[in-house]
Amino acid sequence: MALILVREVSPNLSLSLSPMAMPHDQRQQMSNSSSITHFLLLEFADTRELQLLHFWLFLGIYLAALLGNGLIITAIACDHRLHTPMYFFLLNLSVLDLGSISTTVPKSMASSLWDTRAISYSGCAAQVFFVLFLFGAEFSVLTIMAYDRYIAICKPLHYGTLLGSRACVHMAAAAWSSCFFYAVLHTANTFSIPFCQGNAVDQFFCEIPQILKLSCSDSYLREVGLLMVSSFLYFGCFVFIVLSYVQIFMAVLRIPSEQGRHKAFSTCLPHLVVVSLFISTGTFAYLKPPSISSPSLDLVIAVLYSVVPPAFNPLIYSMRNQELKDAVWNLIMGVFLKQQTSA
Repeated sequence: MALILVREVSPNLSLSLSPMAMPHDQRQQMSNSSSITHFLLLEFADTRELQLLHFWLFLGIYLAALLGNGLIITAIACDHRLHTPMYFFLLNLSVLDLGSISTTVPKSMASSLWDTRAISYSGCAAQVFFVLFLFGAEFSVLTIMAYDRYIAICKPLHYGTLLGSRACVHMAAAAWSSCFFYAVLHTANTFSIPFCQGNAVDQFFCEIPQILKLSCSDSYLREVGLLMVSSFLYFGCFVFIVLSYVQIFMAVLRIPSEQGRHKAFSTCLPHLVVVSLFISTGTFAYLKPPSISSPSLDLVIAVLYSVVPPAFNPLIYSMRNQELKDAVWNLIMGVFLKQQTSA
C-alpha cells in the first residue's frame, strides 16, 4: 500500500533551503546520515524459543501461499477452459501474491533463524520498491477484476467486445507498468531524504512510514505531492469497486432464476471477500488513530495486510469456484498418475 500518512513523521523538524544555510549541528546530522549502511528491523521475539516459533509459523504460512498460488497459476495456464478474462486476472493476482509475500516473509524468517535484525541499505530500498510495486499492482488488478464482473453480469452481450484478449493484456500491462514507475519514483524520493534519527525501523520489514520517522529534516515534505496523488488514485479505485458492486447486486437481484442468482453470486463473492480483506487491513494499518498506535499493534496489523491475504486468497477463490476446484484437482491427479506410471 502506498497510502502513507505524513502525520507519522515527526512534525517539529526545521525546514532547510540549502546545506550551507543549515546550522552546523544539522549539517553534521546530514553528514552522519550518509554513513548509514544498514537498518535494524523489529524483532518478533527476544527469546530463542519464540524466535524459532516465529520462524516455523511464517514458514508454514509461506509454504501454504506458495502451494496455493502455484496451483492456481499452473491450473489456469494448463487448462484451456480457464483461458477467460476472469481467470487471466486471477492468474495475475496469484503472481502478485507470490511476489508480495516473498518480499517480506523470507527476510523475516531468516532474521529469526539467524538471530539478526540487520538489513542492508540497498536491501531495505529493494523491499520498499517491491512492496509499493506489488501491492499497488494487486490493488489495480482487483479493481480491474471488479470491472470484469460488472461487464459479465450487467452487460453480458458486450463481454466479448469489451474484454477481448487484447484488451485484457493491455489493462494488465497498464496496471503493472504504472505501479512499477510509481514505485521507482516513490522509492527514489524516500531514500533521497537524509536520516539522522538512528537506523532502527519499528516494523518487521522496511515500511515507508517507519523509515520517514528517521528523517532529520523537512525534506519528507517532498512526499506530500506523491501522497496526495496516490491517495486520490486509491480512493478512486475504491469508489469504482463499490459502485461496480452496487450495479452488480442490483442486476443479480433482478435475475428471475434462483440458480442464476446463485451462480452470479458465486463468481463475485470470492473477489468481494478478497477486496474487503485487502482494503480493510491496509486501510486500518495506515489510517488508524495515533492514540491507539503501538509497536505491537502496528506489527500485528502489518502481518494482517502483508502476510495473510497472499496466503488466504487461493483458499477464498477455490472454496466457491467449482471450475477452479475441478482444474486444480485434475492437475493434482494428473501429476499423481504420471508419477505412478513412471514408477
